Amino acid sequence: MSSGAEWMKARPAPGHEPIDLQTDRPHPARVYDYLLGGKDNFPTDRAAAEQGLKANPASRIPPRENRNFLRRVVEYLAAEEGVRQFLDIGTGIPTSPNVHEVAQAVAPESRIVYVDNDPIVLAHARALLTSKPEGRTEYVDADLRDVERILDSPQLRSAIDLDQPVALLLIAIMHFVGDADQPYDIVRRLVDALPSGSYLALSHLTGDFDAAAWERVAAIYAKQGVTMQVRPHDDIARFFDGLELLEPGLPIVTKWRPDADVDPDATDTQVAVYGGVARKP
Repeated sequence: MSSGAEWMKARPAPGHEPIDLQTDRPHPARVYDYLLGGKDNFPTDRAAAEQGLKANPASRIPPRENRNFLRRVVEYLAAEEGVRQFLDIGTGIPTSPNVHEVAQAVAPESRIVYVDNDPIVLAHARALLTSKPEGRTEYVDADLRDVERILDSPQLRSAIDLDQPVALLLIAIMHFVGDADQPYDIVRRLVDALPSGSYLALSHLTGDFDAAAWERVAAIYAKQGVTMQVRPHDDIARFFDGLELLEPGLPIVTKWRPDADVDPDATDTQVAVYGGVARKP
């Protein structure tokens, strides 16, 4: 991809319009991709990420451990709780293993709906739609804040049975929703649409261990037009109000049912992400 173009066009599938990748400003999905070592990002994304790394040199650790948390959560819900439907909002750029790969490795009949509003994620959506024949995957191009568009989308309605339990995955997305956009109301409305026996899995950056470092990172992102609002533990716990938190509660993600892939040397200060899973009564 050319680094000099202000607006890039993704090569469209036959019968579809080209996709504007909006390379003139950074996007959280592409910054996240860069911090994970991916290549689907642009100079504006890399510049924002590098400035963030200067403000907090440990900034690569949260995305890595958050990704491991997502894998463990999906494995647990599929294998131990029998969940067969997953709604992943804020999907990000495809990075293997994706949710459908993890869930369908446990239960091939699993159905997954991905939601994101980044044009580059849309351009790569084909990688998210490689379902096993027994299951199904769909992609919805929508903003997290547009709850009705997500819930009423034909892709979701055709793939997800809202009378059966669904795992709602909000992984490292809510810290990009400022208080002005009513983040708690967004999560409540999404959870309210799901039946009893569904689950909410959520992870969120925190400044509890080094507030100054994350305030610097948030300020850098704000100058680039990206909202980032890290929150303390109690504020993150509010997203689970009315739900039954599963053990071990809402710890730093490396302490949520850890396995061999967890970095034993990563400190809570470096990880700086709380994560938990809760059941809807």
